[in-house]
Amino acid sequence: MTPGFYARRLQAPGAVLAPMAGYSDAPLRQLAAEQGALWTVSEMISSRGLVLGGESEKLTLGRPYPGEQNRVVQLFGAEPDILAEAVRRAEAWFTPAAIDLNMGCPVPKVRGRGGACLLQTPEVAYTLITAMRGATRLDVSAKIRLGWDENRSVEIAQGLAAAGASLITVHGRTSAQRYTGEADWEAIARVAAAVPVPVVGSGDIGTAAQARARRREAGVAAVMIGRGAVGNPWLFRALATGDDAFPPAAERARTALRHAELHVAFYGLDRSRLASVRPLRKVLPRYLPDYPELRDALVQVDTVADVAAALAPLLDGASSPPAPVGVGAYAGRRP
Repeated sequence: MTPGFYARRLQAPGAVLAPMAGYSDAPLRQLAAEQGALWTVSEMISSRGLVLGGESEKLTLGRPYPGEQNRVVQLFGAEPDILAEAVRRAEAWFTPAAIDLNMGCPVPKVRGRGGACLLQTPEVAYTLITAMRGATRLDVSAKIRLGWDENRSVEIAQGLAAAGASLITVHGRTSAQRYTGEADWEAIARVAAAVPVPVVGSGDIGTAAQARARRREAGVAAVMIGRGAVGNPWLFRALATGDDAFPPAAERARTALRHAELHVAFYGLDRSRLASVRPLRKVLPRYLPDYPELRDALVQVDTVADVAAALAPLLDGASSPPAPVGVGAYAGRRP
């Protein structure tokens, strides 16, 4: 993969799938990519785990699905030498299109080992980017928040760009905010205007209309969508093609079932020798929020057969069952 991945992908319309621990695994990335995501980002991977923890090319967090393209691998860490070696291993094992440094995860278990902690010591982050760039010819990017407990995003982004970051993603909250309050898109706009590299904006995007408005108003190169894309990969189709048609319930049910099938195909048997889909219990109901009567069954599934049985009312016999009253246009709101 030659350098310039981000610049090439940003020539097309669309949006980016965010890295989300426990969500942006291979099956979800595949569904987003099929619907036109500009690129997808893996769940974050520990650089120390890759280098010192005995991980290998079989690590599911990094392993691509067959034929996967346009996937960015995200690493976290705080030691230049370790991160540089992790970059080399990630490139060799996982064939990413680019490498991203996590500077935004506020989860306590990551503190002191990278993530949002780097917002307190941005000069360390600059050395990390420089070390990562020295270990690969791939594009290296960083995903940040506005700051640790106050907004220092312009300063930090300028330092990252000077250190060699090819692209910067900005989530419009501080680490202290976690996911509370509203994302500050005016702050994201100030970063986009202040650095010479593309900026991707992130935070609180749940519809195509919101994504278009945020991109236009903030002047960002693209938007990144996280929670709003779980159970709703058609957001990427809307932003890539302009097709805002909301999928009928039968299509959403078929996609939910396919998500379960992709999950089993990728992960295989669990420790109990079961082709389990239990990790999708938190995901499947989000395909059909307008059918709450299906939720109880979907949050108890164990197998693909269970998923098919739970969705049978929408899958059996009708290609497009009527939508419930109150379902709005796709670009306007999600039911």
